[in-house]
Amino acid sequence: MAKLIVDGKEIEARDGRTLLPVLRGIGVRIPTLCFHEAVSPYGACRLCLVEVTAGKRTLLAASCMYPVAEGLVVKTASERVIRARRMVAELLLARCPGVPRVREIAGELGVQASRFPQRDERCVLCGLCVRGCAEIAGVHAIDFASRGVYMDLAPPFHRASETCVGCTTCVTLCPTGCLDPLDFRMPPSRHRFSETRPAAGCTLCASESFRSDHGH
Repeated sequence: MAKLIVDGKEIEARDGRTLLPVLRGIGVRIPTLCFHEAVSPYGACRLCLVEVTAGKRTLLAASCMYPVAEGLVVKTASERVIRARRMVAELLLARCPGVPRVREIAGELGVQASRFPQRDERCVLCGLCVRGCAEIAGVHAIDFASRGVYMDLAPPFHRASETCVGCTTCVTLCPTGCLDPLDFRMPPSRHRFSETRPAAGCTLCASESFRSDHGH
């Protein structure tokens, strides 16, 4: 076990765990879009930023990725943290102004509008669908495509995936409702089932142990 200071209070946590579940476990509210307990952390959305002091070094870090260690001093609501989260919220609000979950998180952080040029996207590039497809379904039917401002999510070659098993794990994990389980005939930059065969169903989800472990 490691001892650390969180917002002025000493706590103990298992060494090697990441900060986010530890902080939530003691009742600290941390906003996230890209985190889900069922898949590995990714640190994409940056909403879970906290201020961490380790030795003489102080930095902003994504709490979903930063490991617990002896002697850490963590601030979850400092002025620096709140300012950084609000900036992230503004950027997300500029990208996805019509997404309810984005607007909800922005509102909780006191951000009602964005100063940046607005786009009309629904996907926040959190990568939950990618990790769910790879780690839970095990089929890698969707991934990131292109780079920079052109990055999106797509099956290989932007064609309907032949490896997709129709388990809808990607839909279940998506925090913005970007993927619609009733309509998989989406534009090429969106995940969709094969146009030549019906959804086969996920053999992994059919197992009794997987259903019990994941609440199915």
